[in-house]
Amino acid sequence: MRFAKIVFWIAAIWGVLVITPLYFMFDLIGRNDPPPITHPGFFYGFVGAALAWQVAFFFIARDPVRHRPLMIPSVLEKLGYGIAVVVLVMQGRMHRSDMLFAGIDLLLGLLFVISYVKTPSRTD
Repeated sequence: MRFAKIVFWIAAIWGVLVITPLYFMFDLIGRNDPPPITHPGFFYGFVGAALAWQVAFFFIARDPVRHRPLMIPSVLEKLGYGIAVVVLVMQGRMHRSDMLFAGIDLLLGLLFVISYVKTPSRTD
């Protein structure tokens, strides 16, 4: 259980630190990596959904046994982004430098799987 607590605390704090600045980088992203973003609703929707998952990670970190079922969609959240970036880089549609964040998400996804396996089920 201690392992899961540490993993999910790290994931939640990391996610908040990395995702929150995106709210203020809409125009900067378009300038540094053209073309500009043309669908702000999708962009801010992604940022909001990603930030909401960080809140879920905080909940899991506080009580891994109680919130163990949430670890499964947490793995999917990490793999969904990580795998998508890997495929897009392989297709030449994203920069190789984007693999840094994808790699971190894939590592966290693996640690979430390990956390799930190591965390006991509720035995009410």
